[in-house]
Amino acid sequence: MTLTPTPAAPTFGLIIIGDEILSGKRQDKHLPKVIELLGERGLALSWARYLGDDRPAITAALRDAFASDHVVFSCGGIGATPDDHTRQCAAAALGVDLALHPQARALIEERMRDVAREQGQPYEPDRPDNVHRLNMGLFPLGASVIYNPYNKIPGFRCHGAGGGVVHFVPGFPVMAWPMIAAVLDSEYAAQQRRTERCERSVIVFGALEATLTPLMEQIETDHPGVKVFSLPSVDHPQYGRHIELGVKGEATLTAVAYDALKAGLRAHGARLGPELVR
Repeated sequence: MTLTPTPAAPTFGLIIIGDEILSGKRQDKHLPKVIELLGERGLALSWARYLGDDRPAITAALRDAFASDHVVFSCGGIGATPDDHTRQCAAAALGVDLALHPQARALIEERMRDVAREQGQPYEPDRPDNVHRLNMGLFPLGASVIYNPYNKIPGFRCHGAGGGVVHFVPGFPVMAWPMIAAVLDSEYAAQQRRTERCERSVIVFGALEATLTPLMEQIETDHPGVKVFSLPSVDHPQYGRHIELGVKGEATLTAVAYDALKAGLRAHGARLGPELVR
């Protein structure tokens, strides 16, 4: 029997847009949630960027994303108010025009009918505010729709010439998170590895990172699929000056690599403290 190998997982990135995040008016919740959604599927976030409501900055970031071969989620700025620039910036980054997407128009009109029905009012498609709402369906040419199960107002995805794809979702977590989860399960199911993952680490006293670097490099060389991490601290309230040194990856691989790490630390004469498992 021939086994089909699991395709390599893509590089995932995250762009979070909004002045309110950078000013501190709102606390970002997307970064930890996206890390969680990816982790549940055996995937990992490689990078994240925070941007204000600045068209040149957003356009430059999206141009970089489209030129890469990464899978990127962009949260925020796809509404139709003056501080929403993401749709326009995506079009500029791709060098294409914005156009009302037929499927997006249908979904937005369906939402407006739902609201009118709920309020016991007639649906008036030509009313100025309803006409304005259709602007939320202006997407870069070539975009495809991402369904929004919360209120039907869709997001969209665009592919760049470099192979990168950016999935644009609203800034509201109640909308964004189910949309991201659905994209992961529909478009990247083949790359998911739902194996148990863990981190194992030990508190190391009286050692320098520079001295331990060769050991860390050797562990990664000897144990493919495992990553070594080092978190130094100079003023920890409980442990004082120390290094938290550990490994992370699939549980079965991590256990073996961790034993090798501890053996190497003992050979260095390092003084070991509490051990941590996450």
